[in-house]
Amino acid sequence: MLVELSLQDLALFEQAELVLGPGLNAITGETGAGKSLIVDALELLLGRRARAEVVRAGARRARVEGRFLLSVDSWGQGVARWLEEHLPDTLEEWREEQGTEGEPACELELVLTRTITRDGRSRAHVNHRPVTGKLLRELATQLVEIHGQHEHQRLFEPAEQLQLLDTFAGLGEALAGYRERRAAWLALRERLEGREAEEQRRAERLDLIEFQLSELEALDLEAVQPEDLRSERELLRNAAELATALGGLVEGLVEQDGAALEIVQRAERVLDGWCARIPSLEEAAGCVREASAQLEAAAGLLRTLLDAAEPDPERLEELEEQLVRLERLARKHGVGVQGLAARRDALEEERARLQAERADSGALEEQEARARTSAEQAAARLTKERGRHLKRLAEAVTRGLGELGLERARFEAQLTPHGSGEEAPPEGARRRLGTSGAEGVEFLLAANPGERMGPLRRVASGGEAARILLALRGALAVRQSTPTLVFDEVDAGVGGRLGPRVAAHLGALGAHHQVVVVTHLPSIAAAATRHLRIAKEVEGGRTRTGATALSGDARVAEVADMIAGGAEAATARAEARRLLGEDA
Repeated sequence: MLVELSLQDLALFEQAELVLGPGLNAITGETGAGKSLIVDALELLLGRRARAEVVRAGARRARVEGRFLLSVDSWGQGVARWLEEHLPDTLEEWREEQGTEGEPACELELVLTRTITRDGRSRAHVNHRPVTGKLLRELATQLVEIHGQHEHQRLFEPAEQLQLLDTFAGLGEALAGYRERRAAWLALRERLEGREAEEQRRAERLDLIEFQLSELEALDLEAVQPEDLRSERELLRNAAELATALGGLVEGLVEQDGAALEIVQRAERVLDGWCARIPSLEEAAGCVREASAQLEAAAGLLRTLLDAAEPDPERLEELEEQLVRLERLARKHGVGVQGLAARRDALEEERARLQAERADSGALEEQEARARTSAEQAAARLTKERGRHLKRLAEAVTRGLGELGLERARFEAQLTPHGSGEEAPPEGARRRLGTSGAEGVEFLLAANPGERMGPLRRVASGGEAARILLALRGALAVRQSTPTLVFDEVDAGVGGRLGPRVAAHLGALGAHHQVVVVTHLPSIAAAATRHLRIAKEVEGGRTRTGATALSGDARVAEVADMIAGGAEAATARAEARRLLGEDA
């Protein structure tokens, strides 16, 4: 439970220490005194977004600190698990402080601190160790549950109604198991849908590769060399001019009288005759013989080119077309003409890889179907358990409403399935299997005899909804949910006549929880085991709010003031003493 709440420079509070006890704790005070600031401070401990405006004027920072004591045998079990995961050093320190073996374990102590600076920045600590705001929220919501002035309106929300039913039925673990199975199924479903999309993309890519390869293979890149094609094209483009030029060269080299070859051959014969007598001429004779052979070879090559230099328009057009295709494909693939063969080889490798990756999706489909069936079975178990507890919840709430002045009201809860149940899987399953199961729940109320049952959100007044909230909290009291329950003016709209009944109900709730209630009803204040009064005063031109624990005559005076607006009225004081009973 929350044993101490410390406030420093928080709005009207310069410095305040509130000591709370088990059972019912009442907080009273005049309107505007700052009672709701206590709730605001607790909400800051719960991780609510901090605003710079909460810092007291002239102060650098505001601080809220709450000290909690929890029995590790009940409320503290979940908290201990949280500490084990996030702040193991804190838990280890607590274990070291335990008594010797055989002695009862002491309570787990937690100190939650929230600091807000003038510029709106905030810091959070647990047992003086820094934590993130998210972690603070995770821990604090296991310690305190706040029902604000309009909290009963949340009862109109289907999600809140379903959560209350699940809490009453103790389905926390079953719901977590269902969500785990649903998440596993949806992950497989997403993979399968992704696989289908990937298969489509793969097929489209393979089609493109096949087309590109057909274009490249049609060119027979190994047999046709681009440079050879360009050379032949140049030859055919200049055939006439080349024939004239080469014909003259051949004639001058070998055909006409006094041709170069004839002169060289005559020199060769002369030198050969002298070499036998003058060996030193052998080197010169060898050079002439080589020149003769080179001229003959050149003449042969020139005659070959001369024969090829015949105009051939059809062949020239064919060459032009081949080269255009090569250059177009080279531009298309972003390579040079010489790189087309390598590009073709790369496409063939990619085609082989994509074909190898084509896997039968049947195995994944079977996995998805099994996971869907598992999620549906978990949802069916939730549905069965929820249906089994509907009547028990309705009976418990109806009893609570009777205690709160709605003896003739009828309360029911009914399940509202998602979808018709006839949709084909998997889309039908996706619609049916929501985050909390295959159905929601609808709370129904008939506040008076003869009235038809109607959805709570349509037929309940504010006062009725507030009492239904209290009745639900009473029905859930035996569940180990949250140790400290805070009600901010839950009696609003209830009225003084029903005050004693609401007080008795809150007192009964205090047997299972620590209950903190901000109230204007004297009967509720008188029923509390601990009574705190919030008051403000002006001193030195500054307004300060403080908290005082009341007992004896001071408590009588406060309750009397709540009754008649004047603590000195004898009848009000007498009524206050009557409400407080012998403990006054």
